[in-house]
Amino acid sequence: MSNITLIGTGNMARTIGTLALAAGDTVEVMGRDQSKAEQLATLLGGGASVGTWGAVPAGDIVITALLHDGLVPVVVEYADALADKIIVDISNPFNASFDGLAHGEETSIAQKVAEVAPAGARVIKAFNTIFRNVLEKGRPDVFIAGDDEQAKTDVSTFVTGLGLRPLDVGGLTMAHWLEGMGLVTVGLANNGVGHWDFALGAEEVSAD
Repeated sequence: MSNITLIGTGNMARTIGTLALAAGDTVEVMGRDQSKAEQLATLLGGGASVGTWGAVPAGDIVITALLHDGLVPVVVEYADALADKIIVDISNPFNASFDGLAHGEETSIAQKVAEVAPAGARVIKAFNTIFRNVLEKGRPDVFIAGDDEQAKTDVSTFVTGLGLRPLDVGGLTMAHWLEGMGLVTVGLANNGVGHWDFALGAEEVSAD
């Protein structure tokens, strides 16, 4: 069983929270709008609790279900409240035309979060390559990037508990490329695949 806190009250927070509660995890919801946080916790049911914005999260794993441009400011605002927590960034920093990354350089939102995170906090990139509708209905692979091996193990345990397969892609610098993979999924949905009911994954091929 994992203990998670969701910072954010949107569709991805609802979807991950639903899966987590079904897996027997404890779930806390935090939102800048307290009424929206309470509404989401009520919708989730299953004993989901509501935290106070900016307070120390109850969960050991803190999933920041926020838009990319607001994530770093929120981590700065929470400051030491996130000390020793695992911060999971699920964001995708797409530009306005959805043909590039908003930051335009070889970094990632996860790396930017790590730069401002308090002592002891460990940052993981995950879930950003999966469309919400697929996460609701399917069993996609979840790519994970991070520098702390224990944090990756803990997040992998959480992901496995959801019935999904975690795949470690390496250190936090790989978060840049995961954000690029997120962009590729949008390109495929709009072009080669032509719909949103798919996910990128890894398939092992036998040499025989």
